[in-house]
Amino acid sequence: MSTVPSLEDLHALRPAQQPSYPDAAAVDKVVAKLRTAPPLVFAGECDELTDKLAAVTRGEAFILQAGDCAETLEGATADNVRAKLRVILQMAVVLTYASSVPVVKIGRLAGQYAKPRSKDTETRLVEGVEVTLPAYRGDAVNGFDFTLEAREPDPQRLLDVYHASASTLNLARAFVTGGYADLRQVHTWNQDFIKDSPFAAKYERLAGEIDRAMAFMQAIGVADADEFHRADFHSSHEALVLEYEHALTRIDSRTEQPYDVSGHFVWIGERTRQLDGAHVELLSRIKNPIGVKLGPTTTPDDAIALAARLNPANDPGRLTFITRFGASKIRDGLPPIIEKVQAEGLQVAWITDPMHGNTFEASSGYKTRSFDDVLDEVQGFFDVHRALGTWPGGLHVELTGDNVTECVGGGEQLSAADLATRYESVCDPRLNRVQSLEMAFLVADMLRKA
Repeated sequence: MSTVPSLEDLHALRPAQQPSYPDAAAVDKVVAKLRTAPPLVFAGECDELTDKLAAVTRGEAFILQAGDCAETLEGATADNVRAKLRVILQMAVVLTYASSVPVVKIGRLAGQYAKPRSKDTETRLVEGVEVTLPAYRGDAVNGFDFTLEAREPDPQRLLDVYHASASTLNLARAFVTGGYADLRQVHTWNQDFIKDSPFAAKYERLAGEIDRAMAFMQAIGVADADEFHRADFHSSHEALVLEYEHALTRIDSRTEQPYDVSGHFVWIGERTRQLDGAHVELLSRIKNPIGVKLGPTTTPDDAIALAARLNPANDPGRLTFITRFGASKIRDGLPPIIEKVQAEGLQVAWITDPMHGNTFEASSGYKTRSFDDVLDEVQGFFDVHRALGTWPGGLHVELTGDNVTECVGGGEQLSAADLATRYESVCDPRLNRVQSLEMAFLVADMLRKA
């Protein structure tokens, strides 16, 4: 049986990006409650996802990992969950048809409540006076309102996040098994999108091909199979707050192995992937499929060392590298890493995160991303893999099912002046529904060539 280090041992490693709780006794009380709470996911479900990711590693499947930058407790509603699932399912249908391989659907939801920050504090002008408060680190840690009371880390929020994640997972499971994911219904949504979009002609050919394929399946009677009426769906989040992840790590009764039952797939961020750090130490012990974000400072040797720590048995499906270089750096920075990983014979799935390396501040002061930059990083990811003969295994994007105005560009040609219209993200800008579906059709072309 694999052993899990104690929470005290993990904190002795001086972990990065952790809340500074003012009351240690209150933290202990919350952690004790979380340790007795029912699991949010089951070990067997995590094993099933590992098998699917092993297919991605072999070039036999593709990952779509998508959802909010940072979930909010207020946003854990049926309407919000339904809207996000709808756009993810729509994207998955397009990508599945284009790639002719299964698309593994993983949501950034039911746990994505904590965010790393580049600074510990935030300074604003309040009635002409500069005020400095702790940075907002996600609803798992503190509140978004710029007040001392809201910004003080509160461990009770971890319990609130647990309950919100439970309700979100219940909703997601009900939607994907209760008819909402019916393939014919999802395709009808895409037909409506094509009809109403300003770039209909651009995607009409692919939508028409899917339509004919659906008609063919209906004609020969296979469209009534159970697989056409439901979808597999998995939850994921960054494993950031150690108290939460450790308290929800349990020993599986079947295998006597530890699993983090806070989500099916958890990842280590760019800011917490220190080889001797607490996050690598904890995730090296659990049996979930796991990911690591690799940014432009990553060296080939870093990737090899991380794989040795996190997947020493070199099991396919266990480890996913999520690359986030930025559009201007991916074509130069990614090839040597892939080449070294391939030369070492490592079993790794590759996903592109084209969002986090392409963030900038607009003249209006809003944090934003250019749709063209996001698309260019995806294209660079595919170009690199095509040149090296490796499989571009997936797409990791921050999106919402709502018509927000947070990223500039796309078919709607949103400008910096449009950002103020409906900017709702509490952290990073997300693609809206139209931009997300446009991305799916454009990535579909890349997949066909891959």
